[in-house]
Amino acid sequence: MDWTPRAEALAEAVTHPDSRWRGAIASTPRHVFVPNWFTSGSDGYTLRNGPKDEEAWLDAAYSNRSLVTKVGTLHADHAGPGDRPVGWPTSSSTLTSLVMQMFRHLRVHDDSHVLDVATGSGYSAALLSGLLGDDQVTSIDVDPYLTQAATERLDSVGLHPEVLTVDATGPLPGEYDRIVSMVSVTPIPASWLTALRPGGRLVTVIANTSMIVTAWKTEDGGAVGQVERDWAMFMRTRHGVDYPPGLVELFADVRDREGEDITTGRYGVIEVRETWEVNSMLEVTCPGIEHHYERGEDGRRTAWMLHVDGSWARASGMNGEAPIVHQGGPRRLWDALEEIRHRQSMRGTLPIYGATAKITPGGVIQLKRGPWTATIG
Repeated sequence: MDWTPRAEALAEAVTHPDSRWRGAIASTPRHVFVPNWFTSGSDGYTLRNGPKDEEAWLDAAYSNRSLVTKVGTLHADHAGPGDRPVGWPTSSSTLTSLVMQMFRHLRVHDDSHVLDVATGSGYSAALLSGLLGDDQVTSIDVDPYLTQAATERLDSVGLHPEVLTVDATGPLPGEYDRIVSMVSVTPIPASWLTALRPGGRLVTVIANTSMIVTAWKTEDGGAVGQVERDWAMFMRTRHGVDYPPGLVELFADVRDREGEDITTGRYGVIEVRETWEVNSMLEVTCPGIEHHYERGEDGRRTAWMLHVDGSWARASGMNGEAPIVHQGGPRRLWDALEEIRHRQSMRGTLPIYGATAKITPGGVIQLKRGPWTATIG
């Protein structure tokens, strides 16, 4: 199988000509790390098996896109042709340009010892090892099958970083100059600050947002940095092989319920999770909201917002018209969303990206941009 020209083309597509990462991408056989993956459709996910269609395997592996490798508790390596898993993806091989984006923020030196949080397929650990050497890379994941499979696939291509099964939110297995996370967290785990060496740097994304936080460790054991002016989204950290079920019962209960308050919204219905700046601001100011969205065959858009405290909102309307909004529980979630959208409309932007970030030794993040402040954690 002649994969090298495709790897070289991928490297050229996602790096600058003088990038120190170009050689690592060009020499790393990404297909080895993703022999099986899922593609999504209306009836759930469908298994794709690389060795059965080598051309499609190479096309997928060396395209600049994420490949879902696990849905719920089912890994693609263990799935059969008739399996149609539904639910949230729980592991993937992240698109290479996003891996590079996180690595550029990491600012590694030749002698940096790096902790790669969320092993996944093992591809990011392979790139780090290709650049820095095996003995400078540690990769961790909470899922024992992922660490086992990644170790075997790394070994098969002559790479031998330390790969461990570890819950990233708990104690870490060493000390590091750099920590980069391919999963999202809220707040920053205190163990990361403990494991980060003096002057070290961490790069991560805040859970349920598109906010990349970068920070340098300070003498007090905390860190100082910023919310970068670009964005990324990752699966959030989990403590087992799957995520909790979420607010399924609350959603079923309020799906068509009359609200305690029924009003006409000021702005049209949006898919909040797809409006990254608004979604990030909402998560910071009103954390923990679960979103659902549907678009009917007639074009009607309906959005639900749910919170573990029992608050909920439902807004429904045709494109371009003011929606009817039902709300219940102790808080008015749609009002919180509209306040953010009004601020964005009046000022043209929101203060979230570019904010300074001061992180306490316990992982609490204090954000500030101009007069605006917020705390995460």
